[in-house]
Order: sequence, then C-alpha cells, then structure tokens
Amino acid sequence: MKLRLSNHAAEEITRRNIPKTFLDELLDNPQQRTEEKDGLVAYQSQFDFGEEKVYLLRAIVDETRDPNLAVTVYRTSKIDKYWRQS
Repeated sequence: MKLRLSNHAAEEITRRNIPKTFLDELLDNPQQRTEEKDGLVAYQSQFDFGEEKVYLLRAIVDETRDPNLAVTVYRTSKIDKYWRQS
C-alpha cells in the first residue's frame, strides 16, 4: 500500500517499539478494516509481540489523502474493545 506516515505516527512507532515488519504486514494485509469517526479507517491485526503476549496493532488511516495518510499507529491489549466479531 502506498502510504505516508504523519509525524505523530512515526514518533509513536518508535516510542511504542512497533516492529516495521508488523506495520508493513498490517498495512498490506489487515485482518480487519473498521470505519472510525471523521471518515478515518482503522486497519487492525493481532500480533504476538513476544512472551506469548498478543496485542492488537491499529493504524488509523485517512484514505481521502493521496497517498493515504496514517494519522497514528499503536498497539493495545484491549483487543475486545476494538475487535469486530463476524
């Protein structure tokens, strides 16, 4: 996917120690895409960050921009809060 990172998203990736390989996989093949407020879209997938701890990695993306803009990226242990059951 052709995508730019906002300064905030780039800072969060570094601050939260999110592996680039996880981010690339998330953006290329998200397990879910959900509509968020203000017309943004959340790309989200579950990843094992080691020590058998699974987190939900989320990238909030503005798809109206060309190229798309990742507004923020973060991981959360609150999977049930964001995960949409089929």
